[in-house]
Amino acid sequence: MPRAVDRRGRGAAVEAAARAWLRRAGLRDLAANAGFRVGELDLVMLDGDTLVFVEVRYRRDPRFGGGAASIDLRKRRRLLLAAQAFLAAHPRYAQAGCRFDVIEADGDPDAPRLHWLRDAFRADDC
Repeated sequence: MPRAVDRRGRGAAVEAAARAWLRRAGLRDLAANAGFRVGELDLVMLDGDTLVFVEVRYRRDPRFGGGAASIDLRKRRRLLLAAQAFLAAHPRYAQAGCRFDVIEADGDPDAPRLHWLRDAFRADDC
């Protein structure tokens, strides 16, 4: 069980770093770890008038493939369903433009290197 706690703590630290980094870039927080029956959204933010669903992916060592490479078709579909559930639960954003971004993180989870992939995939890719 300690390994699971370490993994959760590492994920929380990386997501907090990504959220802070995106805030400094001008995005505004709406939700974190928004869970729905169909899946979870790591971060939901506003970039101007655009609703941004952010998936945060951590890799201890980037030589084994970046985090975005681990988001397969099945995961993209789950993120799309979760985004639809978020929009249904928050109808005031229903008319907003939306995009899916990925934050790739590696290195020390308490001070990770972050790489922001804007518009990493589109709903019609799913």
